[in-house]
Amino acid sequence: MKHGGVFEDAGFSRRIADIEEEAARPDFWNDSAAAEKTMTALKSLRNRYEPWKALRCEIDDLSTLVDLALEAKAESESIDIEKTLISLGARYEKQNLFELMSGELDNSSCFLSVHSGAGGTEACDWAGMLYRMYLRWSEQKGFSTEEIDRLDAEGGVKSVTCRIDGEWAYGFLKGESGVHRLVRISPFDSNSRRHTSFASVYIFPVIDDSIEVDIKPEDLRVDTYRSGGAGGQHVNKTDSAVRFTHIPTGIVVACQNERSQIKNRAVAMSMLKARLYEHYRQEKEKENERFAQEKKDISWGSQIRSYVFQPYTMVKDYRTKVEVGNIQAVMDGDIDCFIEGYLKESWKNSAFEKNALLRRNEK
Repeated sequence: MKHGGVFEDAGFSRRIADIEEEAARPDFWNDSAAAEKTMTALKSLRNRYEPWKALRCEIDDLSTLVDLALEAKAESESIDIEKTLISLGARYEKQNLFELMSGELDNSSCFLSVHSGAGGTEACDWAGMLYRMYLRWSEQKGFSTEEIDRLDAEGGVKSVTCRIDGEWAYGFLKGESGVHRLVRISPFDSNSRRHTSFASVYIFPVIDDSIEVDIKPEDLRVDTYRSGGAGGQHVNKTDSAVRFTHIPTGIVVACQNERSQIKNRAVAMSMLKARLYEHYRQEKEKENERFAQEKKDISWGSQIRSYVFQPYTMVKDYRTKVEVGNIQAVMDGDIDCFIEGYLKESWKNSAFEKNALLRRNEK
């Protein structure tokens, strides 16, 4: 049985061996920051390579078992072989998702921002529902979350930002950026009429100090104000909340979750660097339409996905055509089918563009 893709990539084992050899040096931990970064890279390589290695060994074992069963004409083994094959296929599909995430920061943690759009109170409730959906998804993945900034409104939230910590969080969620549309009988309408509401989602990666982002002091406006979130009386007595506005790009970030203004400044600066990194990357790659979904009007004609509660139940992604009828499961965080659909579609589009470019260069 032949295998392809990462199965044949001996470079993984060589890189792992080289890093392990480096980590065994007596002076390795003299520079703790560099050592931590190296160990993180080693962990990432192992997490990507070792499951493939184990899968390959099990496929080889199954192939041998099939050959022996055929030789002995042991038809009784067919049921166990079929079960093992199905199990291996499911593991292959799951592991193959990581091969679809090849971006520089796909394995990073990320920030998630949700903003209510057209629809008033109904839209604020919808923004809160979406936020809960992503928190539930993160919990199911074993990721940790920390709320950074929140602006409550009647019926829900006007805007909210949180940090999601976990390997590949950005790679999984980057396709969720865009406008999400809700159709339902509004609980806020005494006449029980059907309403359409919108909320925007924006995902951007957490970047480490090794990635430099130039922020000139004269390009930055800093506002401080009293926090409106949890924290007791302290938040009502000091201007601990911080808002940064990057004047050239118009990007705005805010943090109010810490009691200290210094800590809020540090978190806000980290968010701003991440947003600017993403912004400049978009400009360089000339793919703003794909990644800067939050700049679209949060209204009709710009949604990436619709969630319909009445007159039928359906969640549909307009980019991948993936549809799900169990809307309650989706709202409880079961969104992997949409994430996987986006990753596969993006990979196909990327492969098509690369092939088209190669054909043009050959001519």
